[in-house]
Amino acid sequence: MPSTNESAKDYKFEGWVQKDKKLGNMTWEEYSPKTWTEDDVDIKITHCGICASDLHTLRSGWGPTDYPQVVGHEIVGTVVKAGKNVKNIAVGDRVGVGAQSGSCLKCKYCKEGREPYCDEGQIGTYNGRYPDKSKSSGGYADYARVPSHFAFKIPDGLPSEVAAPLMCGGVTVYSPLKQLEAGPGKRIGIVGIGGLGHFGLLFAKALGAEPVAISHSSKKKEDATKMGAVEFISTKDDKDWAKTHRRTLDGIVCTANNHDMPLYEYAGLLKPGGKIILVGLPEEEFPPLKAVPLVMNNVFIGGSAIGGTHEINEMLETAAKGHVKPWIQTRPLKDANQAVLDMEDGQAKYRYVLVNEKHAA
Repeated sequence: MPSTNESAKDYKFEGWVQKDKKLGNMTWEEYSPKTWTEDDVDIKITHCGICASDLHTLRSGWGPTDYPQVVGHEIVGTVVKAGKNVKNIAVGDRVGVGAQSGSCLKCKYCKEGREPYCDEGQIGTYNGRYPDKSKSSGGYADYARVPSHFAFKIPDGLPSEVAAPLMCGGVTVYSPLKQLEAGPGKRIGIVGIGGLGHFGLLFAKALGAEPVAISHSSKKKEDATKMGAVEFISTKDDKDWAKTHRRTLDGIVCTANNHDMPLYEYAGLLKPGGKIILVGLPEEEFPPLKAVPLVMNNVFIGGSAIGGTHEINEMLETAAKGHVKPWIQTRPLKDANQAVLDMEDGQAKYRYVLVNEKHAA
């Protein structure tokens, strides 16, 4: 490992650049990173998970994307340059970067370690603009430059290919599970058994709760059981599911991102006082909100975005202790276009991780 900063001339920022809305149409080329500050670190990328957010951004699904764009916010690699103001990270450290790379660090929420809810707004790891208007760029690349306060040391014993998807997918469900006080004696529903949902089952079990898988069909029942689910609810194969399982859950984390999901039937699964926390983000709007089912059942619907610094560190330590073993499939970085298409086609079981073979050896 290098003991001093590498000169900028020793490496170039090259990556998979998206210029239009067509998935699978990225081109490998050089691009300009954010403007360097002495609060930043440069990271030699070894691994980057593929997140559904990447697909939404590549095709402008959540709104217009600031093309050209390099996506990827589940980054793991080695620090090769650190600014003079960086205190807790050094050149040679193995770090991870998640879905957020900038906040004010001064408001109430930042001081509480809840940076996703920053009063001043936040800058995404990609598809964002820093105050000087330079772009934030993601991890489908050889190198990444980010503010150091959003780079986290990866615990020893946690493989890089496992750590990468934890940086977004993992903490996105870990945070709402903590909000629901998931633990012994709590029965927690996880809606959607995919890239996010499978993390929900794994972390709910690791926290001592009883995970209940909720899925459209029974195709993933065997997998969900292996992940720790104590029960499996199929909304397609069991016509009476809403009645059979009424008021059996203490909380629900909903990872589904279809706008026409049976949201009120899910709410009926909750005990009075229970909460549904949404983490999936449909590209289309939900139907108009109906108050009666919520009022009459004393249940709550809310949302959660990734997680703060304290939760990320806690989550990484939980995973490092061996309690959480994500189901991942590694893909070469050179095949990123095909991996994105395969993910869109639903082939991932359950997270794809791109491996930069130039750096991962």
